[in-house]
Amino acid sequence: MSHSSIAAAGAVAWQPDGTVAVVHRPRYDDWSLPKGKVDAGETVPHAAVRELAEETGFRVVLGRHLNTVRYSVRGAAKRVDYFAARAVDGSFEPNEEVDELRWLPVDKAREILTYPQDADVLTEFARLPLETTSVLLVRHAKAGKREGWHAPDIERPLSPAGLRQAGALRSMLPLFGADRMYAAPPVRCVQTIAGLAEDLGRTVAIEPVLGEQEYSGDPDAGLRRLREIAAGEGIPVVSSQGGVIPGLISSCAKESGLDLPEVRAKKGSVWLLTFVHAGLGLAAADYYPSPLPKP
Repeated sequence: MSHSSIAAAGAVAWQPDGTVAVVHRPRYDDWSLPKGKVDAGETVPHAAVRELAEETGFRVVLGRHLNTVRYSVRGAAKRVDYFAARAVDGSFEPNEEVDELRWLPVDKAREILTYPQDADVLTEFARLPLETTSVLLVRHAKAGKREGWHAPDIERPLSPAGLRQAGALRSMLPLFGADRMYAAPPVRCVQTIAGLAEDLGRTVAIEPVLGEQEYSGDPDAGLRRLREIAAGEGIPVVSSQGGVIPGLISSCAKESGLDLPEVRAKKGSVWLLTFVHAGLGLAAADYYPSPLPKP
């Protein structure tokens, strides 16, 4: 990363009672949301989870992306990406960066924060209910070229680059609480999340209506199945194809009145879809390119 640009990540960490974490940094004598710099080779979601653990002592599960805050630090442009993050467990101990942590209702937290941009992040956090439903919609990782594969296309496996992408997803998806696995029938879709399923002691359920072949004939059936999966417990991962993902997301967004830019779906990428419980309306959709670190 160049010296003229600094990437950082932080979160609004929340508890089921509706309180959120604000921290006091003695170095600056300020009250802020916990955040910190992205390390070399680290993804923004990884940095957010690590920084929350280091500054607050709490393990968190990431939810939707909230705001991107930009400002200048000693002539360098700084970008901070903030997430909603459910605090799972942990306890605070004063450390080098933070000497006090307070769990406060959102309105009280807004009053104590030093910086207006942190208050804006809280406003975005409070826009949706605490408890939402998430789906991690993954496009399968890179597979070998179709013209070089002479068996049925459904059996075409991941390439070495695709296996590396799948390994990176195996590390990133748990940050968002992934705990159920579904895949379209092609081998490459299953392989993309098989390592994570193994880590979690889960099996990958095959979903024909979420594969290109069946989806093209009945998109509504695919949409219904996605909503059924979303309505279950936990955070599902659905591994599908480029001919399915943009249509699914666009249909969900249209039904919910959510205005989205172009729906991209590059290989190894992830969409975090956030639904509100009532009627499973799509409230947010965040796109993450393949988390494979650049060589």
